[in-house]
Amino acid sequence: MAETADAKDVTYFAVEGVIGAGKTSLARLLCERLNARFIGEKPEDNPYLDDFYRDPQRYAFQTQLFFLTSRYKQLLELPQQDLFHPYLIADYVFAKDKIFAFMNLEERDLLLYDRIATLMESELPKPDLVVYLQSTTDRLMLNIKKRNRKYERHMAGDYISRLNEAYNEFFFRYTDTPLLVINTSEIDFVQNEEDLDDLMYQIIHPPVGTRYYVPLKH
Repeated sequence: MAETADAKDVTYFAVEGVIGAGKTSLARLLCERLNARFIGEKPEDNPYLDDFYRDPQRYAFQTQLFFLTSRYKQLLELPQQDLFHPYLIADYVFAKDKIFAFMNLEERDLLLYDRIATLMESELPKPDLVVYLQSTTDRLMLNIKKRNRKYERHMAGDYISRLNEAYNEFFFRYTDTPLLVINTSEIDFVQNEEDLDDLMYQIIHPPVGTRYYVPLKH
């Protein structure tokens, strides 16, 4: 059952999470229910990504810069008004790009990256609500294995574990916008309608600051 657009004031959502958390799946499901316009990044378009997972040290800067400029261009072009879609829903937040940069770039490249990213970020609109899908590394690895994307086949569990820690640290300190942190380790909002309904309720009643939510197991 679709929720009506007048149930809340939020017009721009960003759904976030580590690789394999289900952020794109949830963003698309929200779009269906809320008649929203979907704004999705396309990691498969990054020509350096395959090489990065094979040789991170060599291809980190090129990979990061491609993602940074692509996200900037996409978010800079967000419409101020959309007569046909009362909501905009993205499957990423621009600020999280720095998580990967600090993990993967050497100091000299990081200084250059940070200068560029800071200038870009100042020009972009901020979401009205960020939804962070928190999960365990084991669940993330299971989801990655299940979807079997070519460019993800070389991902190591250690890398996902470090990334998961970095995301948790980032969002623990995050204060830029209202934030809803949802623990999704024990639910399946793609296959289970009740799980999705529960998440929808939490999202359309957004917090003023930060709220942590752990869904009840069935």
